[in-house]
Amino acid sequence: MRISYSALNTYQICPLKYKFQYIDKIKTPKSKEAVFGTLIHSTLNFVHTPGILSPSLEQSLDYFSKNWNSDVFENEQEERAAFSQGVDIIRRYYRDNDISKINIVALESPFQIKLGEHVVSGIIDRIDRTDNGYEIIDYKTAKKMPSQEKVDNDIQLTIYLKAFLNRYPEERKNLDNIKVSLYFVKHGAKLSSKRNEDHLKNIDEMFLEAIKNIEKSEFNPVLNPLCDWCDFQDRCPMQKHKFKEKRKIDTEEINEALIEYIKSRDDAKSLRYKMLELQEKISDYMDQEGVERVFSDEGIITRTLRKTYKYDEKRLKEILDPLGKWEEINKVNGTSLNGVIKTLPAEAKREIEKAKKIYKETESFSVKKQ
Repeated sequence: MRISYSALNTYQICPLKYKFQYIDKIKTPKSKEAVFGTLIHSTLNFVHTPGILSPSLEQSLDYFSKNWNSDVFENEQEERAAFSQGVDIIRRYYRDNDISKINIVALESPFQIKLGEHVVSGIIDRIDRTDNGYEIIDYKTAKKMPSQEKVDNDIQLTIYLKAFLNRYPEERKNLDNIKVSLYFVKHGAKLSSKRNEDHLKNIDEMFLEAIKNIEKSEFNPVLNPLCDWCDFQDRCPMQKHKFKEKRKIDTEEINEALIEYIKSRDDAKSLRYKMLELQEKISDYMDQEGVERVFSDEGIITRTLRKTYKYDEKRLKEILDPLGKWEEINKVNGTSLNGVIKTLPAEAKREIEKAKKIYKETESFSVKKQ
């Protein structure tokens, strides 16, 4: 069986929901909370994307804005509140962290752990190199923070540590210097903990026991505090009664809604194309005049050009192999390479700089109203 921490957690909360989601694979639209959380994760990943310069606060806010999804919100007031909260999270993140000084080893790192004939999979948000070890970080957009005791016993963090040690087995002797952390971005607070060999042994036993229970389960529903947010309420024998009155559909009203929705989507698409055309025209004008900022009665538009580089892998190996550093980066990865470069002699740094070439250039525009 292949299982993730999310799937295991779902089974422990409600076996029937696990069946609907992971066995029957019933598709449901993402909730607004899930869409918001995914965009925050994506934006923080953008913040730390390797490059000569880290993205500025304005560039990250621009990324957040361009990838915003209005469709999941019920009304303008709800959307405005959520968007404002996202902006506050990103601003606070920049205020609380010196982005350029964070030594990141990996971002959005997928893993697979073999437990007998089973596989546990997942994705680690971030792994940092610290002064004397490592820190494994998982971002959380939840409103409520748990107690320190819950963090000390958090299953997800233990699984992430196990996955990390599978990749870096030599660090097992350094457990005291490896932190596992939950970063609650709405609060700007990070709760950290450590694990020992007993935690790692117990997590194997717990997953194998859970898999055994799933394989023989009858998938009975379990009432719990999260039922009101479940996407499968209309299928659940414990919740179906709440949907009887909603089964009569006004066909004419739905038809009008469909027509209006399709028209609105077309209008939005047309507006996006128009924005791209205007950006291209403004960009051409900036090139013509040799400026990066233009002014109008309505406000100021500033253009920022961000360059992303890639490296000649063969040349890098020629430089790093004799120094015993090639194996440290595993693959040509910007985050791991940046950490290695800091330890190299000046001549090697100059040679690596020559092996670098522009991969792509990205323009972004910020607007400041008068």
